[in-house]
Amino acid sequence: MPTRLTSASVAPDPVNNDRLNNHRLSNVRVRPAGPADLPRLMEIASHSATAAGWNEQQYASLFAPEAPANHVALVIQQDGQVVGFLAARQVAGSEWEIENVAVSGPARRRGLGSHLLGAFLDLVRSRGGIDVYLEVRESNHAARALYEKWAFQEAGRRKSYYRDPDEDALLLRFSFPQQA
Repeated sequence: MPTRLTSASVAPDPVNNDRLNNHRLSNVRVRPAGPADLPRLMEIASHSATAAGWNEQQYASLFAPEAPANHVALVIQQDGQVVGFLAARQVAGSEWEIENVAVSGPARRRGLGSHLLGAFLDLVRSRGGIDVYLEVRESNHAARALYEKWAFQEAGRRKSYYRDPDEDALLLRFSFPQQA
C-alpha cells in the first residue's frame, strides 16, 4: 500500500517556495504615499482591527505641506491597487518609530506586510537609522510573528496601552547590526 503524504510529512522546499513568493510579489511595488492615497489608507485602516485608531485629520497630516520631514508614509501596491501602508517617524537621530501599519484583509498572509516592512527598513538604513521601535497588541500573534521574522525583540511593555479591549502593548525594537 503506498504511503500517503500530507503537508505535515513533507519538508518545505525553500527553492520552490521562493519561486512562488517571487511570482506572487512580481506585480508589487512600494512607493511613498501621497494625498491621493488618503481615502484608501482610511478604508484599509477601517477594516483592520489592529491599525492605529487615527482620524481623517491624522492621516491627512501625513501629506500636509507643513508635515515634518521626519515623517514617512509608504504604500504597497499589488496589480496597481494600494493594499497596505506603513506610517513612521524619525524620533531622534538614528531612532525611528513605526506608528501605523495595515494590510487589507484580502491581501493578508501573502508576504505583502513583510515586503512593506523590508522596504521601510531599507529606507531607515539608507538614512542612517539604527533602531526602530513599535508597539503591538500582545494578542496580535500574526503581527508579532512578522516582527520576529525581521528580528524585532521585546524591549518593554506598556500596561493597558490599548482600548476596546483593554490590553497591554509589547514594545518591540529592531536594531541594525553595528560595525566595530
